[in-house]
Amino acid sequence: MAEKYSRATLSRNFLKTITRIKNPDEMLADAKAGGLEKSLGVWDLIILGVGAIIGSGIFAIVGIAAAGNVDGSAPGAGPALMVSMVIAAIACIFSALCYSEFATMIPVSGGAYTYTFATLGEFAAWMVGWVLMLEYAIGFIAVACAWSNYLVQFLSGFERILPAWLAHPPVWLVNDPFTASKLIAANPDISVPTLLGVPVCINLPAILIVLLITAILVKGTKDSAKMAGIMVFVKLAVIALFVVAGAFYVRPENWTPFAPNGAEGIFAGAFLIFFAYIGFDALATAAEECKNPQKDLPVGIIGSLIITTIVYVLVALILTGMQDTAAPVPADFLKAPMAYCMTLAHQNWAAGLISIGSLAGLTSVLLVLEMAATRILYAMSRDHFISKRFQKLHPKFHTPALLTWTVGLLAVVGILTLNLDVAAELCNYGTFTSFIIVCVAVLILRKTDPDRPRPFKVPFSPVIPSLGIITCGGLMVYKSMQPSGSAILFPVWLGVGAMIYLLYGFVKNRLNENKIHNEKVAIKKQELYK
Repeated sequence: MAEKYSRATLSRNFLKTITRIKNPDEMLADAKAGGLEKSLGVWDLIILGVGAIIGSGIFAIVGIAAAGNVDGSAPGAGPALMVSMVIAAIACIFSALCYSEFATMIPVSGGAYTYTFATLGEFAAWMVGWVLMLEYAIGFIAVACAWSNYLVQFLSGFERILPAWLAHPPVWLVNDPFTASKLIAANPDISVPTLLGVPVCINLPAILIVLLITAILVKGTKDSAKMAGIMVFVKLAVIALFVVAGAFYVRPENWTPFAPNGAEGIFAGAFLIFFAYIGFDALATAAEECKNPQKDLPVGIIGSLIITTIVYVLVALILTGMQDTAAPVPADFLKAPMAYCMTLAHQNWAAGLISIGSLAGLTSVLLVLEMAATRILYAMSRDHFISKRFQKLHPKFHTPALLTWTVGLLAVVGILTLNLDVAAELCNYGTFTSFIIVCVAVLILRKTDPDRPRPFKVPFSPVIPSLGIITCGGLMVYKSMQPSGSAILFPVWLGVGAMIYLLYGFVKNRLNENKIHNEKVAIKKQELYK
């Protein structure tokens, strides 16, 4: 019987309470009693995984990873970018194997949040859920704004066909307030409407794509997977076009020297490319909706990583063969490297198609990120951290419609108010933290519950989980040593999360335990009267 709740104090009882784990059997029972519809097969998972991973990274960040930053703060890998990609993939594999073990053992919504609850307890689970919201929700907002930038760039190519207001929309209508203020400072002639003396700037394309993605997710995970499949096909076709067409314009002399900046450039490239692989962990959040999670989830997670690694290496091979990355490169190469190379080869039609592929790639990423954010919040609602109203499923589509729309509308608010440059950097810390926690959790559960059936087991444990901790921890330290305000803001974010837990989450859980306690007492009294 649950203990009656009393006021929180820093006592042994308090510490015991916040480290109380949730038994995996209880998690499975909750999911079976009121879970989400099982609609995803192995190919759906691979499509969602590839859709989440291949996004802005392959269409933009590869240029910086190959040639380095304009200011020279990060050296480029040059043609050795292929090696950087393999290193980044290996770093991801360690964490991916740990995710696979948990996802098959506890196939319920929540991903790293759920696994933490099963191993490290209530407080740690809340904090991981709080960090995952940083990764997925803010990442969702940042990608939506990137989608808007690509759309504006794409429309500008039709300036002779489209009306001027559409080919070159007003700055205040396609940028967030922070970005718009920078543009206005650089060009005071830009006119912006004001409301009570305050400039009005909204990123309309980003808001519209967020509302569209939200509506699609409300209709069902299967329909979302179908749309993601279309987007994945489009962007893979575009990448294949780049590889095949670009192969005719490769100059082998551009591959020499192979590593112009040595090991430093290779590892700097690996650090940047690591973020182009982020997204496979989102598959674990959809475990509850898998038809056969024990078999399909490891294939989906590992398979999507293998496919994207092959795609990335092929792109790097052609990209560095078409453009000399050992010497200074044009700014357009850093912004959109594949499209620039096609323009350089006088294949403007291919450059236009690559822009379409970029939009498709970002759209599929948006689908998976919002789905992951809602599934984590769904799991937290089931654990009484947030209102149980969010557990209510749509009567027709069997999706958490209220929760999905809440995430979508909060994303719109974020687009209107957040400084995305800082917010996007914070996502990196959230990702590293969740990866490290999952690797640690695998080691803990191997000790605390060794007899639990594990359809998939991380090979060579504890070596593989330890390597995942070391790799992600090392990259996290590397990032914190760079000049950035996000290294300070991340601990602040954690502090805010801890305060919310103590003032709301902890109390709400204890009140729920009181309710259960009172119900059991009432039932026992009724039995005695009988």
